[in-house]
Amino acid sequence: MATTDSVVSTPAPLSFERHPSTYQHWKLTFDGAVATLGMDVQEDAGLAPGYKLKLNSYDLGVDIELADAITRIRFEHPEVRTVVVTSLKERIFCAGANIFMLRGSTHSWKVNFCKFTNETRLGMEDASEHSGLKFLAALNGICAGGGYELALACDEIILIDDANSAVSLPETPLLAVLPGTGGLTRVVDKRKVRRDLADFFGTIAEGIKGKRAVEWRLVDAVVPTSRFKEAVAKRALELAAMSDRPSGPGVTLRPLNAAITDDAYTYSSVSVTFDRTKRVATMTVRAPETPVENTPDAILAAGDQFWPLRVFREIDDAILRLRVNEREIGTIVLKTEGDRARVLEADQVLLDHAGHWLVREVIHFIKRTLKRVDLSARSFFAVIEPGSAFAGSLFELALAADRSYMLDDPDRPNSVQLSAMNAGILPMSNGISRLQARFYGTPDQVATVLAHDGPFEAADALEAGLVTFAPDEIDWDDEVRLAVEGRASMSPDALTGMEANLRFVGPETMETKIFGRLTAWQNWIFQRPNAVGPKGALTSYGTSDRAEFDFGRT
Repeated sequence: MATTDSVVSTPAPLSFERHPSTYQHWKLTFDGAVATLGMDVQEDAGLAPGYKLKLNSYDLGVDIELADAITRIRFEHPEVRTVVVTSLKERIFCAGANIFMLRGSTHSWKVNFCKFTNETRLGMEDASEHSGLKFLAALNGICAGGGYELALACDEIILIDDANSAVSLPETPLLAVLPGTGGLTRVVDKRKVRRDLADFFGTIAEGIKGKRAVEWRLVDAVVPTSRFKEAVAKRALELAAMSDRPSGPGVTLRPLNAAITDDAYTYSSVSVTFDRTKRVATMTVRAPETPVENTPDAILAAGDQFWPLRVFREIDDAILRLRVNEREIGTIVLKTEGDRARVLEADQVLLDHAGHWLVREVIHFIKRTLKRVDLSARSFFAVIEPGSAFAGSLFELALAADRSYMLDDPDRPNSVQLSAMNAGILPMSNGISRLQARFYGTPDQVATVLAHDGPFEAADALEAGLVTFAPDEIDWDDEVRLAVEGRASMSPDALTGMEANLRFVGPETMETKIFGRLTAWQNWIFQRPNAVGPKGALTSYGTSDRAEFDFGRT
């Protein structure tokens, strides 16, 4: 049982690649249009020693498998229209995040765990909204904390009515923390539970069951044990009938086969190199070397080697590895290289065939990867040099950066270019495009830059507001170097807070609420002595000690 803040060690390095044949905690099965994700967490198969995953409680390893399963269903099984999420254990659906894992983890590990889990839940909701893939939570037992948060990410929830099973968010009364993966937000924003009822629900550890759970909108139906499986199967088929997903073959997502060393991550079209003394990583993304496949049949045949899918899978994997394995790396310099025209051709293929199921999935994967960049607690500087391929979908990386530097050298042509992929097809968590966020104070400028015919040279890009600075060849090296070194000298905590405040201008959405509250509240609460101090509730849980609170409101 974990008793200190250093018991749980981080696997080094942690990989985010999984395959159903290697799953330890989930069983994925298929029956025509319905897939079933059965949760069967193995107690002794946690990512690190120091805790047991009892009662289907989970750690990051469990969620990595879940994220992989959802992505594979989207790409490999287009015939699936409904996913039933249930438990393979008797009388327990899921007890939520493992308390002893949380208690024994470093603060940064807890935060990255909660962030990835949030992104996975939101990925389920994205699949429902954009891919015609509906999720049905079949709660065949007690459903608490993060287990109920998983259910909340589904479209509908059916709870077994056995006089024992209930849904609950017991974090506040038991642990002095909050449901860290959007539970409170989804209860009132998504399920539209009345605030006063949600207040009561969030402060009773035993939760709500039976008829009251339905009346309060916490679940959609309660069904007696004798009819539970039948009701779940019936509703799964009803949801499937509402979907527009095709019945054709999918594409296999094969291993990325990255070369991961202490000095670099090397993929087919992405590389990451490290300057550890300066706490800086440089990510370079390469444009396609040949024209991409341009018909649905050819794209299907290319499968996971279709460049837009391949390159953003590699970016996604690199960002996740940087988050959890490279805590000291505070600044990521974004670069691109190759033929800008090839990127624009690839964008046009995506736009031309956006109605095809596979292309639709690729576009939404690109969107989710870019959101992962937006939500990463790292400073991003885009460096645009001659030979760069910052165009269209790859220019979104520059728009996602906190700053961009573009060399203005008349002897070395340097340009960026927009495409229709920048016009809103890849929205941020706040529901608007990165161009709209950039020009929030001058909204007419969005249409102006999108209407521009051809590339922007450095001076034009600066005048249009597409880049932050455009130093000439004399000042270039020093200005970029000083910017990167200056960033590395500042407090990472202050920078994380500043970046989170600045990146999401404009409208609030359920998604921005979830991440904003995770960043501003949950992270703060995880640092407070009422939760993690020597007599804190999270520290004392499972021991003979009783939590002692400082009752002063802060």
